[in-house]
Amino acid sequence: MSELLRLERVSRHFSGLQALRDVTLSVARGEVLGLIGPNGAGKTTLVNTICGVTPANSGTVTFDGTDITRIKTYQAARLGLSRTFQIVQPFSEFTALDNVAAAALFSQPGASLKGAREAARAHLAFVGLEAQALQPAATLTLAMRKRLELAKALAMKPKLLFLDEVNAGLNSAEVERATRLIHELAAGGITIVMIEHLMKVVLNVCTRIVVLHNGTLIADGAPREVISNPAVVEAYLGQKYAQRNAGHG
Repeated sequence: MSELLRLERVSRHFSGLQALRDVTLSVARGEVLGLIGPNGAGKTTLVNTICGVTPANSGTVTFDGTDITRIKTYQAARLGLSRTFQIVQPFSEFTALDNVAAAALFSQPGASLKGAREAARAHLAFVGLEAQALQPAATLTLAMRKRLELAKALAMKPKLLFLDEVNAGLNSAEVERATRLIHELAAGGITIVMIEHLMKVVLNVCTRIVVLHNGTLIADGAPREVISNPAVVEAYLGQKYAQRNAGHG
């Protein structure tokens, strides 16, 4: 598999806080990478740094052969970097359809409104929101708004999709549904990096896991290998989790 994204010694600080420290990481095309670690580890900051929200103070970010270290967010979107947000904030007065169409228009300058709406219908159907297409986003349940967020991200035609806590706040049936969608996206060839606290989902979906702790990458490897890594157990998973999962190969 060829490399799609590379970070070389990426650091980011906010006044006195070192949020990322010399992170070196590569993501291959077609991979589903799990990004895990305790709260405050720097996971969302890492995604923000790649997507141009808070550019790196040092180091380089290369995407699909292009240096994007100093890229603006709209440029990142047009290159094929797309993301969902942990706190979903759709345009609440817009219909679900127009929320998705707006994302398509934003990321593809020159696209027609008619074409954007047709694409939006297809993305809503994929995430199971076809029946809610003409409802204002404000009327949707949390689980539906999460799926709307995914449809918006897909409308941007991503080569690389970041999923930030897509399962937070969902019940087990909704988590299963979201997991199926992620499997389908991966099967369709989209490269995925997912920030996720539910280890069951990470182990079910991800082909590789990287672990951040205090802004530093402390592990990178196959899922089973990473969850038995003593540094990861100590920093994040805890002994009980490790013992409970020791027998599952």
